[in-house]
Amino acid sequence: MHTKFNRRNFLRGSGALVALPALESIGFRRFASAATKVSVAIPKRAVFMGIGFGVTKETWYPDKADIGAGYKLPEGLSPLARHKTDFTVVQGCSNQYSNQAHWGSTFWLTGANRYSVPGQNMANSISADQVVAQQLGMDTRFSSIQLDSSDGGTSGHGPGLSLSWDQSGKPVAGFNDPVQMFHKLFSADDLPLEQRQAAISEKRSVLDAVLTEAKRVQRGLSSNDDDKLEEYFQGIRDVETRLGKDEDWLDKPKPKAPLEEPPAGLKGKQEIEMMYNLIVAALQTDSTRALTYRMPGQSLLKSMDVKHSSHNVSHYSPGERMEASKARDQMHSTLLAGLIDKLKATKEADGSSLFDHTALAFGSNISSIHYLDNCPTVLTGGGANLNLGQHLVLPKDTPLCNVWLTMLQGMGIKAERHGDSSGVVEELQA
Repeated sequence: MHTKFNRRNFLRGSGALVALPALESIGFRRFASAATKVSVAIPKRAVFMGIGFGVTKETWYPDKADIGAGYKLPEGLSPLARHKTDFTVVQGCSNQYSNQAHWGSTFWLTGANRYSVPGQNMANSISADQVVAQQLGMDTRFSSIQLDSSDGGTSGHGPGLSLSWDQSGKPVAGFNDPVQMFHKLFSADDLPLEQRQAAISEKRSVLDAVLTEAKRVQRGLSSNDDDKLEEYFQGIRDVETRLGKDEDWLDKPKPKAPLEEPPAGLKGKQEIEMMYNLIVAALQTDSTRALTYRMPGQSLLKSMDVKHSSHNVSHYSPGERMEASKARDQMHSTLLAGLIDKLKATKEADGSSLFDHTALAFGSNISSIHYLDNCPTVLTGGGANLNLGQHLVLPKDTPLCNVWLTMLQGMGIKAERHGDSSGVVEELQA
């Protein structure tokens, strides 16, 4: 055992998917026969996918009286029929503080009270995916990945740079181009190692100078200014954490891409399909264990040859706009069914599927026609140990964060509450 390795490398590897060749490469050949008898620990993952303006209430939601496993699948969800035993539809949830009918994702994963910070007209809190990232993102190259195809302000998502918000309630930026995301995941950095190390050192020097100056002006500040400065310090700590992770992975090559580089300029349906492929690839290579995708509205309709804007389609009434809304719902269900197919087809080291270890949520903070109650919610994947294959109707205005808390705890995440949660959803627990 002459191969050089340190305790940090070993600990990092022990939390990730460990394959036999990796053990041999760090000098543990004599344990090889024993390792083959030990079951591989497969990590849990979480994926949250948000649509902006909601769904068509007449054809997307199952009948509220038709609950349990034997419910009739509605028209809007019919393309998911082959996966019916593997997803659950939840009704009755909402975010009690939501009051913006065009904000379909700003508070979707946070459940925040936007007026909770005096003097601010919009405040947010940490999103569910970032809670996952804090606890499961230490052993992956990327603590979390955010994808954003939201067409700017035309798709009903509201403020934010993605679905994700950090622990200070600040927006987390997302990748809005499949090509850019592909290269971030799989393309090697052309700069020599020494130059990349020097760049990180330079950034640290700048942070140190900024931190020193901030501490100098801290004395004598008002309480409100102290709070603002603490947010500033937290931002610096977050940057330091990211720099530390970048440094840890500097000399580790990126995984081989399990798919071809995407063509440039994809929009609408094709863009969603490619983003779904990249989600599977990111999970398959254990590049991250927390993913969000803020999905397009306007470009999706355009790719379906719908002439109305996504906003006007959301204001449907019987006729052409309602048919467009229904067609959009079915397209989303068709694409989601395809994603589930890919997750089921992608095998893990122990022979199980990626689907078995991934918790996936699909929905919006807006239900339909700008209503903010009964948020459309579909849950699938085996990663959170949920009771799947059912239609669940919860009491009106149940906090949506109760669902997120149930998912988090089902993944083994240590969380006593999230957002405005009042407890877990026992009917969801397997």
